[in-house]
Amino acid sequence: MKKNRPGIPRLSAQCWLGLAILALVCGPTLAATTNKPPSKIKMPAPAPRRPNLVLILADSLGYGDLGCYGQTLIKTPRLDQLAAQGIRFTSFYTGSPEDAPARAAWMTGLEPVRLRTGFNQALPPESLTVAAFLKSHGYHTGLIGTWGLGDTGASTPDKYGFDEFAGFLSLAHARDYFTPRLWRHDPVTGFDGQIEFAENEGGRHERFMPDLLTTAAVNFIHGNKPEPLNHHRPFFLCVAYPLVVTIPNLASAAHPRYANDSWPPLPRIRASLVSRLDDGVGQILDALERERLSTNTVVIFASVNGPLRETGIPPEFFKSAGPLRGGQGSVYEGGLRVPLLVRWPGCIPPGRTSDQPCAAWDFLPTAAELALTRPPEKLDGISLLPVLLGKKPARVHEEFHWKSVENDPAQAARVGDWKGVRTNTTAALELYQIHQDPAERNNVAAKHPDQVRLVQRLLGTPTRP
Repeated sequence: MKKNRPGIPRLSAQCWLGLAILALVCGPTLAATTNKPPSKIKMPAPAPRRPNLVLILADSLGYGDLGCYGQTLIKTPRLDQLAAQGIRFTSFYTGSPEDAPARAAWMTGLEPVRLRTGFNQALPPESLTVAAFLKSHGYHTGLIGTWGLGDTGASTPDKYGFDEFAGFLSLAHARDYFTPRLWRHDPVTGFDGQIEFAENEGGRHERFMPDLLTTAAVNFIHGNKPEPLNHHRPFFLCVAYPLVVTIPNLASAAHPRYANDSWPPLPRIRASLVSRLDDGVGQILDALERERLSTNTVVIFASVNGPLRETGIPPEFFKSAGPLRGGQGSVYEGGLRVPLLVRWPGCIPPGRTSDQPCAAWDFLPTAAELALTRPPEKLDGISLLPVLLGKKPARVHEEFHWKSVENDPAQAARVGDWKGVRTNTTAALELYQIHQDPAERNNVAAKHPDQVRLVQRLLGTPTRP
């Protein structure tokens, strides 16, 4: 068997099992067509079968919102099952405390500070996305759900490598759970525009859009499964569910799981939205099983950003950020550290946990190596494939940077176990030892001036307003 390309970790013996079976099946046929003794025939190594990739992104789901991360009130059985079947990361960071830059990090493998992104701003036209990269290597690509990186003709998902799209172009549109229209790009029919849902016209709430997105994802899997007719072409599917935010008129989206709970209405609605998301993930996993794709599909689940601070729900009710400080928009851990679960049966041992610090910009290089190719050059991300396979990574991040500009200006950087936070352009730097103090309660800047100077150099000189 040929060696893997340099820099791409070897897969486990279980991952190559299917290839070995293929060699055994093909062996007798080849031997029958030659006069050489079977023992002297050199069998060529079979071409590795590249896995499908399914990336499921939640919006505003906090570190503590899932049962597998300590949640006790909201029920998430399918996501907890996903964690038990694969690996759960405990130090995974969003790309930004703000939504659009965070999505850009997932798509490009770059830190948002290198991209011109802001609320609903388009990606720079020269940006190479994970969809475009995988498409150039033979993957069929699809996005179901929220795009949020441009809503004009020149910046729609099909211009950045997605063959198919169904969902919301703008973040504002994604807030409408019962919208009467969604955007659709279908290369088969040539349709490119809005599809309408009469049952939601006039303010009616008859079709819940997140459920429709799940159905679209299941249909994508069925219609694009690798098979002889499409030369076993793999697919990359991103399912980006809309905002998990409580809106008072969402009583029709209530989950029966909480029918007997004596909670106030708003907490019940939020729990229902998270559980309906959990149901959707379960349907996608069931579809992979039904199509016999589970063992050759890598499923990644994460949140784009931390939890919103919602009016009417006390922060201590669900403890959505877990033990962490802050929430969405904050550069404290509660606004940056989010869930990440990865499953690949037969290759990722079940029930594992990793505290390896990593971030959203690591997805593109990881996807590239899963696709058995080299990542693009000049990325900020580092492939997590060695970590997924239980191996020691050759490279790790030396530092991380984040900034928030839409609300109060704030910056943060992590170097090893040290995290520096500057909450506005004139405040003194706060310093925390993250491993010992993940809740960032003990500012140790006065005790460690050398570390303060190091982080200050990374963040630069504050600019006074």
